Order: sequence, then structure tokens, then C-alpha cells
Amino acid sequence: MRVLFVCLGNICRSPTAEGILRHKLREAGLAGQVEVASAGTGDWHVGKAPDKRSQAAALRRGYDLSAQRAQQVTRADFAAYDLILAMDSSNLRNLKALQPANGRAELDLFLRRYEAELDDVPDPYYDGEQGFEQVLDLIERATDRLVIELKGRL
Repeated sequence: MRVLFVCLGNICRSPTAEGILRHKLREAGLAGQVEVASAGTGDWHVGKAPDKRSQAAALRRGYDLSAQRAQQVTRADFAAYDLILAMDSSNLRNLKALQPANGRAELDLFLRRYEAELDDVPDPYYDGEQGFEQVLDLIERATDRLVIELKGRL
């Protein structure tokens, strides 16, 4: 099973989701059964580490994002991944426009699928520390539900 998280620049939301899911999969004993990655619809930050504020907020909760590097989503990802989860409606629209007709990946909004209260993970890039903490709260709750789904699909 392969899961790809996608946001705009791949430096805040999607790498946070990648790091949290990797951690929770290890805790659940599923690390070797699910491959997790993240990407951005934009190319501005390709090759760069996640935003330092995202890294700091995640590390305070025990998630290390420092080894991750931003990449841009490609058409090939729709064949390579089973589940592609967009962080917001705008990125979902961009993904649908990029999705090839033969892409096998299931495409959905991350929070709509797993959180139910909100559709979009807010972009904390222009917010203060509180924005990054809110993103962590939302992603932690949603990834708990995602792990349950993944267990059932393996």
C-alpha cells in the first residue's frame, strides 16, 4: 500500500502528515507494509527541507521531519500510489487536472475523508505558532482514522 500526501509547496502540511503517519504506522507495527510520501503541486521548494516552524512544532510532539525534502507531484504518481490525499480543495482541483485517465490512485481530501469537521487543512505558512499547532492537531486526529482504514485494507 502506498500513500501520498499533497499540499501546495510540500514544506508545511503534507510533510507533517507524512511524518505523523510514518510514526503512527511504526507504533501500529505496520511500517513495512505501507509506504508514505508527500509532494507539492507547486515547484518552488523542490529539494528543500520542511519549513523550520513545521519541523519545530512536529518535533515538540515527537515527529522528526528533518530528513524529508520537498518534491513536486507528477503524473506518474497517479500510477505509483494507491491513495493520494490532498490537504485542501485547491490542491485537490490541481490534482484532478493533472490526473491521467489511466491513473489508478484513489484521490480524496484528507480531512473530509478522515476528520469530518473540516474539508481543508489550513495553510499555516503565514500564521504564527498557533497555526502550526492547529495543523498538527487536525493531522494527528485524521491519521489515527487513516491508520484504522489502512489496517483494514492490508
